[in-house]
Amino acid sequence: MRLFFSILFGFAICACAGETYGQAHPVPPGLKEAEKRVNAPLEPPLEAKRKAPIPAQLKQEADELAQLSSGIPADIGLVGQGQLPKGLGDRLKRIEKLAKHLRTEIFP
Repeated sequence: MRLFFSILFGFAICACAGETYGQAHPVPPGLKEAEKRVNAPLEPPLEAKRKAPIPAQLKQEADELAQLSSGIPADIGLVGQGQLPKGLGDRLKRIEKLAKHLRTEIFP
């Protein structure tokens, strides 16, 4: 009799475990919609509209660049003699900035 009850008890445990084993957990509302939004394909980024370069401004910047750079060889000659001309670093930075701006305006 004891064997019968232990077998019966074993079947009861297996039956109860089998019913809850196959069931899925409830999904909270909105979770599936959130997963759809997260996994949605991305839209390509909008390209920025580039405005056309202003020829008069480009000419002015090119003239300033030419004027600044014309004095650099003489200043470098002084550096070779051990003298550091005042404002050389600032002029070189301005030359670099003008050249970069012209390059990005002409070759976007």
